[in-house]
Amino acid sequence: MVSTADVQRLFLQAILSRRILSQKLAAKIWEKCIDAVKEANETLDIPYRADRNSWDNFVTSVNEALNPLDLEFAHLHDEVTGKEMYAVVNRKGDEIAQMATEYSATEIAYFKAVLEQIMLAPSESFCVSSLAALREVNSLKANMTKSQAETTLGSFVARGWLLKSKCVPPHPSFPTYNVMRASDYRLGRYSLSTRTILELQTYLRNTYESEVLDCTICMELVTRGIACYTNQCKTRMHTHCFNNYKRRHHLCPTCNQSWSEGNLNKLRPVGEAAYREGQDHNRRRMRRRSSEEDEDDDDSDGDADGEENYGGDDAEPEPSQSQPANGRGKKKARREDSVEAQVEKASPPRTQRRKSSRR
Repeated sequence: MVSTADVQRLFLQAILSRRILSQKLAAKIWEKCIDAVKEANETLDIPYRADRNSWDNFVTSVNEALNPLDLEFAHLHDEVTGKEMYAVVNRKGDEIAQMATEYSATEIAYFKAVLEQIMLAPSESFCVSSLAALREVNSLKANMTKSQAETTLGSFVARGWLLKSKCVPPHPSFPTYNVMRASDYRLGRYSLSTRTILELQTYLRNTYESEVLDCTICMELVTRGIACYTNQCKTRMHTHCFNNYKRRHHLCPTCNQSWSEGNLNKLRPVGEAAYREGQDHNRRRMRRRSSEEDEDDDDSDGDADGEENYGGDDAEPEPSQSQPANGRGKKKARREDSVEAQVEKASPPRTQRRKSSRR
């Protein structure tokens, strides 16, 4: 029998099939769900009002139903457009585990490795080059080839977990505060998508507590926007928050430095616009790990020496599926040990070598 509770069921089915969507679209789906239930049972009287208060009340009721499942119909604003976006997210444990429905354990480990390089990127650039992203296969315990990594990265982009920039950089004469939009400073680098920030926000805050930046205005996570040019000032803003703020204010909200038209070019970018050429050519960045994590990673320390040369002229070819990297390393170690043993047996004592040299 159709009841008013079916409105929530229909709504959640529609939301889950779309992963992430705008508030405007979500509200329209809610309206259509009510119409569908009323059409199935004309005796039902389900009130509907297209106002914000009614929408907030409906979202509250949806979250009350999702709470026993440790799920939440959460929202945040898109960093570039400022649109309010919604998605059903997991609020329990390691939130990256929810990717397991789409990816294998190796692919999830690879995503976490790329994610770490994005979060630890210098100069608050929050992006990583394609070469550096592919280089992260060396940090995996399981085997993944370069071609597999390229395919997996493409899947991350296609399913909305990562963004990949495409455009050429703007002309250097453009003022800084005008080049913070999505179409600028795009050079084929990977960065966090709105979906990742929304669904994995708790994971990001817990794992990268010292790297996460919050918008001074909306208090949401910032990976694209602007920063005050004053040294040690903590002001960070999304571009849309900054544009709204500067219409009525001309001082930094934290240090009260003048943000007049003449000083706007001094504002520092946050995100891909802050990327510096060559920053990914250095040794891969790693966060400080706990003692438990260090113990788990002991078995993979032997592969660290080859990470810096990935993609270079002297880099070793990647192992194929039939020749795991770990097995090759063990055979090489055993071969070197046997050679050393033979040398020790064949070599004369040091005193004998000295006598022979004097002759």
